[in-house]
Amino acid sequence: MSAKRITIDGNQAAATIAHLCNEVIAIYPITPASPMGELADAWSAVGRKNLWGDTPEVIEMQSEGGAAGAIHGALQGGALSTTFTASQGLLLMLPNMYKIAGELSPTVFHVAARSLAAQALSIFCDHADVMATRGTGFGLIASASVQEAMDLALIAQAATLEGRVPMLHFFDGFRTSHEVSKIEAVDEATVRAMINDEWVDAHHRRALNPEHPLLRGSSQNPDVYFQARETVNPYYSAMPAIVQGAMDRFAALTGRQYQLFDYRGHPEAERIMVVMGSAAQTTEETVEALAAAGEKVGLVIARLYRPLDSSALLAALPATTRALAVLDRTKEPGAGGEPLYKDVLSAVAQGLADGQAAFETMPRVIGGRYGLSSKEFTPGMCKAVFDELAQERPKNDFTIGIHDDISNTSLAWDASYRNPSAGVTGALFYGLGSDGTVSANKNSIKIIGEKTELHAQGYFVYDSKKSGAVTVSHLRFGPEPIRSSYLLDEGDAQFVACHQERLLQRYDMLAKAAPGAVFLLNSSAPPEQVWTSLPRPVQQHIIDKKLSFYTIDAYRIADEVGMGKRINTIMQTCFFSICELLPSSEAIDAIKQAIEKSYGGRGADIIKRNFSAVDAAIDGLHRIAVPEQVDSSIELAPAVAEGAPEFVREVTAEIIAGRGDALPVSCLPVDGSFPTATAAWEKRNLAQEIPVWDEALCIQCGKCPFVCPHAAIRSKLFDPAELQGTPASFKHVAARGKEFPEGWHISYQVAPEDCTGCGLCVDICPAKDKKEPGRRALNMAPQPPLLEQERENWDYFLALPDYDRTTLALSKMK
Repeated sequence: MSAKRITIDGNQAAATIAHLCNEVIAIYPITPASPMGELADAWSAVGRKNLWGDTPEVIEMQSEGGAAGAIHGALQGGALSTTFTASQGLLLMLPNMYKIAGELSPTVFHVAARSLAAQALSIFCDHADVMATRGTGFGLIASASVQEAMDLALIAQAATLEGRVPMLHFFDGFRTSHEVSKIEAVDEATVRAMINDEWVDAHHRRALNPEHPLLRGSSQNPDVYFQARETVNPYYSAMPAIVQGAMDRFAALTGRQYQLFDYRGHPEAERIMVVMGSAAQTTEETVEALAAAGEKVGLVIARLYRPLDSSALLAALPATTRALAVLDRTKEPGAGGEPLYKDVLSAVAQGLADGQAAFETMPRVIGGRYGLSSKEFTPGMCKAVFDELAQERPKNDFTIGIHDDISNTSLAWDASYRNPSAGVTGALFYGLGSDGTVSANKNSIKIIGEKTELHAQGYFVYDSKKSGAVTVSHLRFGPEPIRSSYLLDEGDAQFVACHQERLLQRYDMLAKAAPGAVFLLNSSAPPEQVWTSLPRPVQQHIIDKKLSFYTIDAYRIADEVGMGKRINTIMQTCFFSICELLPSSEAIDAIKQAIEKSYGGRGADIIKRNFSAVDAAIDGLHRIAVPEQVDSSIELAPAVAEGAPEFVREVTAEIIAGRGDALPVSCLPVDGSFPTATAAWEKRNLAQEIPVWDEALCIQCGKCPFVCPHAAIRSKLFDPAELQGTPASFKHVAARGKEFPEGWHISYQVAPEDCTGCGLCVDICPAKDKKEPGRRALNMAPQPPLLEQERENWDYFLALPDYDRTTLALSKMK
């Protein structure tokens, strides 16, 4: 069957169905589920209709608890209602979820599954939040990909309306919610065919209505409460068959068949893994590779987790099953096993006892944890689990993906193991949060997906510091659907782009380049000098791997066309020019169409500037001839300076350097308590320009330290007699004001590696040069020529004695 192919992320996939199938949508933003609510709100704002020709009412509440309460009320009023949430936000909805389920009110909550704050907060993915809802009475259905996020959103909606059991539809936060992928769209005709209006009318008729009043939400005593809880059993018993029926109807309409428990792998598999969520994609890919090599391995993908249909699970397992490994993306401290593991173990044991299992002897069942807080789950890790199942006594309660040197739960894995990936091209882009790199790459994936026959996937690694932090965009494209739900690793990337040249001194990014790959660098150095500006290890990678090396001064072009520091469209144009995925003219047209779509609301001038940047990019792109020998004396910068405390050297530095994944369990505090003052050792070195103090113009108002959001510019009072070994470029002047000791001096000093170049200090500075009105007491200047001297000045500044704060007039700014 042919269907329209679109390139979207998991959040949009789920939100599309939710908006089409509901009348009331109550929202409260929480990462990584926020885009679902934002999209629904934007669609309703422009009058986009639902399945019945009405515009859904989108209401933003003051908390997730309020959103759940609004949904509860709307459902009791007979409206088709939904919400989107994750993590602690989902926990705030639990009281209402118990009520909604107890009253058999059909609804679907869409959740971008995320870690719960335990020893620390994490915005990244695991299943701790959805597992916390198991007792509410909501059904739980899991999507493993962007395609499934759209498909199962509809299946869940149809099933809840038919069976009255509310559903929680979840997919992995960031991994699926923010992954951009080319999928087959579910059209409105399919939605119409899946949703029976009789079910909708029945829901409307159950609304609380003064015309036919009834009582809900009563209080019950011990004499009847127990019996009343048991009345719902027939609904939960019927729900698995209802969900499977919806899956079957969906298959007849689209050709995509789902099962409550889907089996993949060798028909006579002896070693089986059971997983749910995006790990199923990685495992399926690995199972195919291992089975093709003759290994008898298989995979069971759990889709409907609640209500659990044990018979469907048993039916999915081959009669040859000898050993099962059940992987959970959550940890329940103190439990005898994680939730999915215990349910599978119970189903297998009970099924064998009842004679429902195809196998005659009890398989060995082991459970393990993986992927907490979006920790990677790779083919090598997957293979390690299958290898463990082959042992005579495989380890139970294991972990995979970490090094547990305390409890010794972890399995070793081969990080170099790869699944065959014929025809797949990988591309890596290193940028900074808010520099446009991620947005440009999302547009690139959509262009590849919509303008070529290639399948495309984009996954984006964010730091929780967000703006100004490093982002890494992982793009894959190839002739077949891409199921690699893991990051590109060493030797995987045929294209590596560094949008911020200083990142070269912090990250060994070319270790991930494949032999013969392309390296694109945004550099302010002239083409004839760019080779000598590279760190020595970077030069070595380029020579050893025979990389093609291109450079462009994107910041110069952006400045010339009036785009400030926004280089994303320039770098995007270079990518398409080098890779030749489309004819040059088609690529340029597609990029400009994406610009119009992205920036159309910001005015014609913004679009014109971006168009100029695209046109100038090709002329500014240079291929650099690679010498045969390394000639650089520049080394990669250490993660932290010498003299850092032990914890900073052994833990913080590894995290800063991007090697935190390799830290063993023993390095981490047991209760999440970290030493203070560790952030000062992280020198992010982000700024292209930093403020330079003109002491002759300064009126010493104190506004610049006050306004700096990162405390990267500070002032200090001191006795000039204390100055010893002062750097030649260190600036200080006599302090103004009777409140300070006579003859003392003041200095305003910037930390060049902590400054982000935001310019707020310059904007607020009131002291202007009368002869040159554009000049102030603080003026932005390029950072690289100033880095060494200002680093020395900052260290000297910090070493000066602090002024006695008890004598300060705290009511005055300076």
